[in-house]
Amino acid sequence: MLGRLQDLTLSSFRFLLLVALLGAFGCAKRPTYTASDHYDGTSFHNPTRAARPGFGRVMRHVVAGRRGAWPRKRVATSEVAQLGTSPGEGAVAVTFINHATVLLEFEGVTVLTDPVWSQRVGPGSFAGPKRARDPGVAFEDLPAIDVVVISHNHYDHLDLPTLRRLDERDAPEMLVPLGDRSWMTRRGLTNVVEMDWWERRDVGGLKITFTPAQHNSGRGASDYNASLWGGYTFEASGDAVFFAGDTAYAEHFTEIRARIGAIGLALLPIGAYMPRDFTQAFHMDPAEAVHAQQDLQAPLAIGIHYGTFELTAEDFDAPPKALADALKASAQPASTFVALPEGQTRLVNLRPVSP
Repeated sequence: MLGRLQDLTLSSFRFLLLVALLGAFGCAKRPTYTASDHYDGTSFHNPTRAARPGFGRVMRHVVAGRRGAWPRKRVATSEVAQLGTSPGEGAVAVTFINHATVLLEFEGVTVLTDPVWSQRVGPGSFAGPKRARDPGVAFEDLPAIDVVVISHNHYDHLDLPTLRRLDERDAPEMLVPLGDRSWMTRRGLTNVVEMDWWERRDVGGLKITFTPAQHNSGRGASDYNASLWGGYTFEASGDAVFFAGDTAYAEHFTEIRARIGAIGLALLPIGAYMPRDFTQAFHMDPAEAVHAQQDLQAPLAIGIHYGTFELTAEDFDAPPKALADALKASAQPASTFVALPEGQTRLVNLRPVSP
C-alpha cells in the first residue's frame, strides 16, 4: 500500500509540474470565434452553467484524491475482438477497446472515438495516471480507420502519440471541437476538421453531428475552456448511434433526442464519478447514466469511461456493479445497458429510419 501511495504522489507531482510549465510556456494565444450561446468571446461554457470545483479543490484531488482500490499489476485482456467484418446495412459492429475508445464499424465507414493507446494519460510519458488494463485491441490489429472523433482535449481523450500513429498509418479525417484544430496542426496533424455544436459533416455517407455535453476542457494551467467539448451522433441507414464523450447529467440528452430523432445505441460514461461533491458538475455516475439513456430513449446503451485509468476515488470494479444496482432500482432489464469487457465486439442492428 505504501508503495502505491508513493507512486501516486510522485505521478501527481510530475503531472502538476508539467501542467504548470505548460501554462507558463506552452499555451498559444486563444483563437476567437463568433460569440454564441456557449461562447462569450474568450471561453466556452456549458448549456447548464453548473458550479464547478475551484482550482484549489482540483489540485487537492490530483494530489490526494485518487485513492480507490485498483490493481497494482496491469490487467490483461481475455476477449478476442471480431474486427474487419462488414456489419451489413442497418447495423454497426461495436468493439469496446478501453476508457472512451470505441471502434464503430458501419457499412463502408470505420470510426474510432477518443483513441488512447498510451501507457499514461498526461503531459508526458512519465506523468499522469498509468494504464491499469491493456487495450482490448492491439493498435497493430486495428482495421483501417476512416474517421477519428475527439470529444474534448483532456489527456485521457486527446492522446497525441496515438493520433500521430493513426495519421501516419491511415490518414483518417479527424473531427475535433472548436479550438483544437490549430493546436493539432501545429503538432503535425493535417486532416483535422473543427466542429461546433449541432454542426454536421458527411463522411462516406455517414452523417456525423457534434452535440453538446456538460463538461470542460484544458491541457494546461491557462487554457481552461479555451476549446469546446461534446459528443457525436452517427446516422447511416438506421437509428443513430450516440457517443457521449465525457459529460455530467443535464438537459442536453433530451435535446439531442429531440433534434436527432431515434437513437438506437448510446455509448455513455459510467466511471470517474467519486466523490460526488467534486465530480457531479462534469461526470455522470452510473445511476445518472441510466437516466441519460432514458432521456435519449435508446433501447441499448454500452458503458464507457471506466476501469482503465485511475482518475477519481471509486474502486476499479465499482462502475459495473453500480450500474447493475441502478438498473435494478429502475426496474430496467440488465440487457438494455451493458458494460462490455475490453475487446468484446457486439453487433447491433439499428431500426430503419421511419420515412
